[in-house]
Amino acid sequence: MIQPYTETAAWLRQRLPEVPKVAMILGTGLNAIAERGETIMEIPYGDIPGFASSTAPSHKGNLVLSELDGQKVLFLQGRFHFYEGHPMSAVVFPTRVLACLGVKTLIVTNASGSLKEALGPGSIVMLEDHINHMGTNPLIGENDEGLGERFPSMNHPYDPEYRERCFAIANEQNIPLHSGVYLAVTGPSLETRAECAAFAGWGADLVGMSTVPEVIVARHAGMKVLAFSVVTNHSNLFHDKAHSQEEIRANADRASAHLINLITRFLKSLD
Repeated sequence: MIQPYTETAAWLRQRLPEVPKVAMILGTGLNAIAERGETIMEIPYGDIPGFASSTAPSHKGNLVLSELDGQKVLFLQGRFHFYEGHPMSAVVFPTRVLACLGVKTLIVTNASGSLKEALGPGSIVMLEDHINHMGTNPLIGENDEGLGERFPSMNHPYDPEYRERCFAIANEQNIPLHSGVYLAVTGPSLETRAECAAFAGWGADLVGMSTVPEVIVARHAGMKVLAFSVVTNHSNLFHDKAHSQEEIRANADRASAHLINLITRFLKSLD
């Protein structure tokens, strides 16, 4: 049986002038990376067969083929979240389409809350590992052997060579870059103080509501993965204030210039 994501990949292949080897999924407040390059083609999610609609704040919902300083990249401006009511199959559908298109490297960005006092708002954290606390796994169900094996290893979900290269670039460019463990929850309610304390005790540095399903599916399909999290707020372990979406987007914007510089130079290193 032909899977729907295979059909969507074929639909896109007919329309895109070319399919690059690198794709990026952009999280909250990080659309500027796609807009930094020269847009070659832009397709709204609503026009793409099988794509859901993104309702998360600041997620534009476009697939953008762009040239960023000489490197072609396929950008997903916005993602689908489990908390929006989408089934997990819809959340990871775009990632599976990318795999079917032949994308070899996936860069994922997100916004997160910090569980460590030293990781303040505006910090850029490159993920070294993750904890799946979403209560489900995107690989549950029939396995598509055409994409990957039934029991894929998650020993190194984030490519060690890519991470080493990014640290070298950050050091050269004086970009403050941290490393950490990301814990994914379903949301959409933000975490309680007791939950944050528990997560920190498990070894998590950051908490958010995305990324892990996409990374699992990408690794299942053999893609190399690099992920960055922008800290938008300290968790309520360190204060007693309610968070706002305005605060979260503003702090994501603060880090965007450094992140754009880092990712652009990383893409150049792939040549």
